[in-house]
Amino acid sequence: MNKAVIYLDNAATTGILPEVVDAMIPYLKNKYANPSSVYGIARENRAVINNCRKKLAKSIGANENEIYFTSGGSESDNWAIKGVAEMYGRRSGHIITSKIEHPAVLKTCRFLEDKGIDVTYLSVDENGLIKLRELEKAIRPDTFLISVMYANNEIGTIEPIREIGGIAHSNNILFHTDAVQAYGHVPIDVSDCNIDLLSASGHKINGPKGIGFLYVREGVNIGRLIHGGGQERGIRAGTENVPAIAGLSKACEISVKTMKTRATKEIFLRDHLIDRILYEVPYTRLNGHRINRLPNNVNISFQFLQGESLLVLLDMYGICASAGSACSAGLQKPSHVLMALGLPVEIANGSIRMTLGLDNTMEEIDYVADKIKLFAQNLRELSPQYEDYRNKRV
Repeated sequence: MNKAVIYLDNAATTGILPEVVDAMIPYLKNKYANPSSVYGIARENRAVINNCRKKLAKSIGANENEIYFTSGGSESDNWAIKGVAEMYGRRSGHIITSKIEHPAVLKTCRFLEDKGIDVTYLSVDENGLIKLRELEKAIRPDTFLISVMYANNEIGTIEPIREIGGIAHSNNILFHTDAVQAYGHVPIDVSDCNIDLLSASGHKINGPKGIGFLYVREGVNIGRLIHGGGQERGIRAGTENVPAIAGLSKACEISVKTMKTRATKEIFLRDHLIDRILYEVPYTRLNGHRINRLPNNVNISFQFLQGESLLVLLDMYGICASAGSACSAGLQKPSHVLMALGLPVEIANGSIRMTLGLDNTMEEIDYVADKIKLFAQNLRELSPQYEDYRNKRV
């Protein structure tokens, strides 16, 4: 292989594009003025922010006054759910979410439960899809928010967002979606999907870390996140991070422009990797929906081995993958997402996630598949469970 590292953990973070760095540099060097000031160079930075806001709004079919800059996806999720609860929950009421949400949503909901708000955590089917009938049955007269992610960060399943939004709006309920993994990778139209609030992050689309945005539909009231100055129309105080905003805007521009061709390439490589593993490595299972999944996501369970052991061996050969969400790395327990699919603990613990990016090639994918095939067999030869299973079959 020509490259020392084969990076297959783009769901955790992506490499920043050179064009994005170039877009940021002027605001790190000469154009450093505080955009809240009144003199000329400050007003220029204010104009830059406004132009970036327009570009982000256009990417999801929104209006520029519906985009609020944040530090990233976790902040956007927290603000959306807590902010709506503050304005509509009135220290009581009911929220509906799913069991497979990102911790930024699940832990925020548990925080609100401690404050007196009821939360229903919906089950999913074996592919990770929300059950729409269960959603409808869960709605109560005091339900004020439904929060379901656009696409799952671990298994890549894309949820029926349009249908969920339709159910929410037909019941006069606000709908929030965590689109951190989906934004810039699949087309999103907030009006078509009846989305009231949407979270997105820059570092998932080859932009900078520490920047994201929250879309809030005009007319939706949301509580203040940070008290202080008048930035972000007075509800999220703090001097704007102009370099990061410029970088996010450039990353958005590139992702929208290249989305179709990028997705076509990623799906081709993704399906090749899935097919090779499922056909050549016995006792494996694809996690997530086979068709309705993110273009770059591969999540496989390997019976009779530990996913962490496989990841260590892959790392020794320069292959970067993960066991699931980067936010849960190091936790000695199975993925809550895989458990929600109904997988036994031993199979959930034998899972790895590989997420492709811009630079991956077919040569790399075949190299990875070859190594996985070899390492899976080697690890199983050391497994007492695998030995017992083989003896029972003889």
